[in-house]
Amino acid sequence: MASISALRQSLTFSSVITASTPKWKRPLSPQSLHHHHPPGSSGESSPSNNGQDIERRRVLISSVGLLAGAFWNASMDGVAAAADFTDMPALRGKDYGKTKMRYPDYTETESGLQYKDLRPGFGPTPKMGQIVVVDWDGYTIGYYGRIFEARNKTKGGSFEGDDKEFFKFRLGSQEVIPAFEEAVSGMTLGGIRRIIVPPELGYPENDYNKSGPKPTTFSGQRALDFVLRNQGLIDKTLLFDIELVKIVPS
Repeated sequence: MASISALRQSLTFSSVITASTPKWKRPLSPQSLHHHHPPGSSGESSPSNNGQDIERRRVLISSVGLLAGAFWNASMDGVAAAADFTDMPALRGKDYGKTKMRYPDYTETESGLQYKDLRPGFGPTPKMGQIVVVDWDGYTIGYYGRIFEARNKTKGGSFEGDDKEFFKFRLGSQEVIPAFEEAVSGMTLGGIRRIIVPPELGYPENDYNKSGPKPTTFSGQRALDFVLRNQGLIDKTLLFDIELVKIVPS
């Protein structure tokens, strides 16, 4: 796909040069670079002819550079577009797919995590090695926005039950998915942060149950497993709401 796009752009670029550029600036064919002398002439070039030849060569070199630039830009556009696709097992290695979800009111980090603070915190920021206590919501936002964990207390239908315990983990221990740890490490006590998690920052493919946070109900685990284990055209992007409840002194 990217190669077809580059070819179309190069052809269009060439036609634009031919249609809109005066003849004296157009790329010259090899035949036009040979000296044509009128019959009976000595074949020697006058100073004015030499100047025209130099100008023609400059135009030719400039045109080649512009065409090379067009091919380069087209190929780079294709690479940039491919990098903006959401990872789906069935489309890996393809140059097309579903565009990654981006939100203008969210901050995007270098890793690709997007976050938005729903409520600013009022306390300190946790340090690596400290144990943090959090409450969280989880949604399969890339697939029908299904909830797989409810914050504060379980609620509604299959999620009925007693209040769940808060989730705790040690920062830097790799107990949780990369996005979760990155988000919490930048929060302040009492804050609530919403994060958009691309598949590459989510649960590991080789073992979905290896990293936290994990749903606390059977229905929640089933909803999450359905998305994570699917090898088809399913967007595995997740959304979490995280509240930093406590920082345990080390």
